[in-house]
Amino acid sequence: MPCFSIEGVIPVVHPTAYVHPTAVLIGDVIVGPDCYVGPCASLRGDFGRIVLEAGANVQDTCVIHGFPHQDTVVEENGHIGHGSVLHSCIVRRDALVGMNAVIMDEAEIGAQSIVAACAFVPAGMKVPPRSLVAGLPAKVKRELSEAELDWKREGTLTYQELTRRCLESMVEVVPLTAVEVDRPSVRSAEVRSLIATKRD
Repeated sequence: MPCFSIEGVIPVVHPTAYVHPTAVLIGDVIVGPDCYVGPCASLRGDFGRIVLEAGANVQDTCVIHGFPHQDTVVEENGHIGHGSVLHSCIVRRDALVGMNAVIMDEAEIGAQSIVAACAFVPAGMKVPPRSLVAGLPAKVKRELSEAELDWKREGTLTYQELTRRCLESMVEVVPLTAVEVDRPSVRSAEVRSLIATKRD
């Protein structure tokens, strides 16, 4: 992966984490156990520290950055959807940030909350735990149901399993020129079965 030190500060990636080779890590970035960092994500710890705690995932094309002397943190089992931007904020444990959402400076997403896709969470906003927030600017809509919390947990478990799948089998290849006979499928059905077993 493209990984750069700045002023002698080197990113840290736990050996059980998976960081895609096209993701970029710069400076004071700490990627914890069982984390997933997707293709073309940018984690720029050249001002403030960036921390991904155990089991968090940061998906394709996300951008994480922050001001000097401010940490940007995704706590345990945090789930950051495709294309999201986090800047000098905290995403508490088991929270989900939907695709293309923006979380601004000193905002805090409460534990087990969900930020809807494309929401804009303004600077300094404190989202209560177990809340659904949506809109431009984002507003708290309601408390989440148990079914919604289960849905979020299942999605995060899927990414934690993807981390293991990538560590075991992801390799760069030259594409085929034609579809082979008896082309295999990825292990999506097996993964769904495994997630259901863990949930039960």
